[in-house]
Amino acid sequence: MIQSLSYIDPQAKLSANVVVEPFTVIHKNVTIGEGTWIGPNVTIFENTHIGKNCKIFPGAVLGAVPQDLKFDGEQTTVTIGDNTTIRECVTINRGTKDKFTTSIGSGCMLMAYTHIAHDCAVGNNVIIANGVQMAGHVTVEDNARIGGLSALHQFVKVGRHVMIEGGSMVSKDVPPFVKAGRYPLAYEGVNSVGLRRSGFSSEKINEIQDIYRVLFVHNRNLSKAIVKVEAEMHATQERDEILSFIQDSERGVLKGFSAR
Repeated sequence: MIQSLSYIDPQAKLSANVVVEPFTVIHKNVTIGEGTWIGPNVTIFENTHIGKNCKIFPGAVLGAVPQDLKFDGEQTTVTIGDNTTIRECVTINRGTKDKFTTSIGSGCMLMAYTHIAHDCAVGNNVIIANGVQMAGHVTVEDNARIGGLSALHQFVKVGRHVMIEGGSMVSKDVPPFVKAGRYPLAYEGVNSVGLRRSGFSSEKINEIQDIYRVLFVHNRNLSKAIVKVEAEMHATQERDEILSFIQDSERGVLKGFSAR
């Protein structure tokens, strides 16, 4: 159902059962999957691709050109997966020649006034709370949770199943499975509640906690702590994921736990 007071460019491609409410503008070369609802006063710029059964609430602006002085009009995109909800006044800018796309996965919730800048990559089942501001080139992996009014520095990477406290200033990478908060941003323990909800066993959660105790609680030099984990703990998918994330980090990872 398409309201007569909306504008849809003839070169846009809308699948079956898409609903477009009044005063929405959809530009050329936009694709929208079946069953998606586009609320009133939404603007979707060219080269934006939205999956099935999404919900786009009033005031959202998707696919606008990047707020990047290096952008030179190159053809880039925004891609949004299936079953993702984008709440009021969210802005998502398309990519630049760095990655050529800004991507949001499936099953995500982007709450009101969130900004996703150019070349960001957000995984599946990510929840980003109200007012989060994400600079360019940020990566957020699957099942992460980012608290409201947090700000993420450009090129930061957030690992799987991370929980970031509201109002955080995220200027360092956050490795998988942890809770992060305080100022400056620091490790606050393993996200055991989130892991349990995602089906991780108690034994697996204990294993992850043991790894992070060595890395972030015992106040060792991080490089030496990595060597200790590799030498003394059995190789598992989670152990190797944590170590690879830290070793591959270009910005460095957040601070370990310290009593105040």
